[in-house]
Amino acid sequence: MVKFSKQFEGQLIPEWKEAFVDYWQLKKDLKKVHLFNNTNNTPNNSTTSLPKYIFSSIRNYSLFGHQQREHGPIQVHRKLASSSFNGDMYETELLEQFSDTDATKEFFACLDQQLNKVNKFYRTKEKEFMDRGDSLKKQMDILLMLKSTFKEQQSTAGSSHGSKEDQSISCTFSNEEDSVRSRATQEEMQDTTSTDDVEKNEAPFSDSPRADGLSKSMQMKREEGKLRTLSGRVINCQGKNLRINIPLTTPSRTFSAISYLLREDLLNQSSRKCGPEGANIHLNKSNLHHAEKMIKGGFVELYKGLGYLKVYRNLNMLAFIKILKKFDKVTAKQILPIYLKVVESSYFNSSDKVMKLADEVEELFIKNFAEDNRRKAMKYLRPSQRKESHAVTFFIGLFTGCFLALLAGYAIMAHVTGLYRPHQNSVYMETTYPVLSMFSLVFLHFFLYGCNILAWRKNRINYGFIFELAPTKELKYRDIFLICTMAMSAVVGVMFLHLTLLTKGYSYAQVQDIPGLLILGFLLILVCPFNIIYRSSRYRFLCVIRNIILSPLYKVVMLDFFMADQLCSQVPMLRSLEYMACYYITGSYKTQDYGYCMRTKHYRDLAYAVSFLPYYWRAMQCARRWFDEGQTSHLVNLGKYVSAMLAAGAKVAYEKDGSVGWLCLLVIMSSAATVYQLYWDFVKDWGLLQMNSKNPWLRNELVLQRRVIYYLSMGLNLILRLAWLQTVLHSSFENVDYRVTCLFLASLEVIRRGLWNFFRLENEHLNNAGKFRAVKIVPLPFHEVDEEDL
Repeated sequence: MVKFSKQFEGQLIPEWKEAFVDYWQLKKDLKKVHLFNNTNNTPNNSTTSLPKYIFSSIRNYSLFGHQQREHGPIQVHRKLASSSFNGDMYETELLEQFSDTDATKEFFACLDQQLNKVNKFYRTKEKEFMDRGDSLKKQMDILLMLKSTFKEQQSTAGSSHGSKEDQSISCTFSNEEDSVRSRATQEEMQDTTSTDDVEKNEAPFSDSPRADGLSKSMQMKREEGKLRTLSGRVINCQGKNLRINIPLTTPSRTFSAISYLLREDLLNQSSRKCGPEGANIHLNKSNLHHAEKMIKGGFVELYKGLGYLKVYRNLNMLAFIKILKKFDKVTAKQILPIYLKVVESSYFNSSDKVMKLADEVEELFIKNFAEDNRRKAMKYLRPSQRKESHAVTFFIGLFTGCFLALLAGYAIMAHVTGLYRPHQNSVYMETTYPVLSMFSLVFLHFFLYGCNILAWRKNRINYGFIFELAPTKELKYRDIFLICTMAMSAVVGVMFLHLTLLTKGYSYAQVQDIPGLLILGFLLILVCPFNIIYRSSRYRFLCVIRNIILSPLYKVVMLDFFMADQLCSQVPMLRSLEYMACYYITGSYKTQDYGYCMRTKHYRDLAYAVSFLPYYWRAMQCARRWFDEGQTSHLVNLGKYVSAMLAAGAKVAYEKDGSVGWLCLLVIMSSAATVYQLYWDFVKDWGLLQMNSKNPWLRNELVLQRRVIYYLSMGLNLILRLAWLQTVLHSSFENVDYRVTCLFLASLEVIRRGLWNFFRLENEHLNNAGKFRAVKIVPLPFHEVDEEDL
């Protein structure tokens, strides 16, 4: 039977852990009471406990005994709060003599504190969700109004013109518009307001960004923050002034924002000459569809938050019952019925606002987004978790065995033929070995990501929420291990077959198609449109790669820059991919002229670009985040990737030239970039090296219990960051081709990235937990504007 403490820890919301009942502290206090009772029950203490027993009996049968029996051993006092936000406070008074009064007082003081904390947090979150629900209802009313107007104008236009063209809503457009550089997200506003009056467990945002559009400060007094959108379009439709907020999430909206700003400047200039006059705009069907999608996402997140609040209430109620039962068992008192009445009547258990709001959200969602189909609506509101199959575990073991057997056979055959010895077989090392090294780096990285997921799950780090992954489509760590073992079995099997054919006397011209077909096969699987081999995950991966390549046109989310950071550790893989693409596309594999690409100037120029392209993408993401959020820290982060680009370029130049001048430049640039990166790793990404922390040189909150793991990880990260010294020292394994050494060093960088991934998400999780952010705040499309603001 699973202990309740394990069950409690496994079911609580990780981001709200500090707001739950501290069940473990209550157990510690109860243990003190239990130890004192055991000490008093020994024979040596029987004489001393007899007077206490007689005194307690006299008190029970005194003149006031009837009143005390009516109240019981304790009495819980309810103190009215000074404000409705803080709620009522509870304090327990001991009416009977306990064996250890001090320990018992300490236990009930902690119990009262936990009850007050739970009530306060529940009231705070309930108010936040109620306000969000009211906002979403207003948004729904505006959307329905615009939809009805759209249908009316569409039917009128269709009857008059007889065309089926996509009509739009014609509304009056005010010249008073908001700047793109001074918009605020609803998330930051709600998070700030919901945490202002919360104490330790409801820590406010101390680093929330503020608006920086000084030229529009008079127009944006009530909106501060970070998201800059194609917003501020103030329209008047059916007597209502509405401001439409369209987030710049795609390149088309980004270009629209730029052109919109240009039109705004022209409009302002013309209005100064011709006088302020209104203009007509058209709100087309695509705008309404996007607004509907935003509101739909807001309802889904609201319903998820209400579900979390229900779990919060039920788990805390169960924790109070369990700890009171333990107390009754230890002290042989009847405390549970008395204190449980207080808990049941407290705010977090008696309030039914959450239940009613959840029912209203269900009804609105079923009516407006599911065509009155409840089953369809529940797929969005209550997505079911994908069941894990034992077949996946079986195939992991099967393909692991196949991979190890094939790898052993390949290694033995390569050793016998001497392929990896220096200057032994340059054709194989130039044309076939890059394929093996490329896939090895990719799936080693993927395997480490599976290990990261396993570690995150074990330590209750909500990576799914951080990456905004759909619970029905996200890859589990078993799925990742299956993909890695299956793919590497295929890769090593093909390499083993290729090497076997070479040893049997086949020429390179006859068998060199095999590695190319292997690469082509993996690319076809990646873009396969059929619903096989994790199609949803492959599609999401391609979308993320598209967002990275087209940076900064797409809005940057956590998954995008996390994946871009992974690409920064895969520069050797990208260079191998570049060479193999040139080798097969130019037809060099037919003539075995593997040096053709090296002699081509365009390829050499492209090698420079590939070396710093991941850093360029990451720098552009930092620039986009600075544009969206206005925080200067993103510009400082951009400088880190610029220094990495310069170091990568110097490394490629030194490998080509080998002169002393390039060597000096390489040492200077790489040293500066390494110091820059180490500072950002430890201080910004991991949140460590805090001098005033209770954990020396770490941070106050740690997920892992052993601090030595953090120190070892920092030292290992420092060592692996210095792998570029191999380029200067020209160190290599004896009797092994230098390309094997390069693969080994590239693998160390991938391992360093896997280590970095865990602590990066740990820090992100602690930031969410510090702000009690368990659900995403979806920005809303419509905002009503008062007449005096126009």
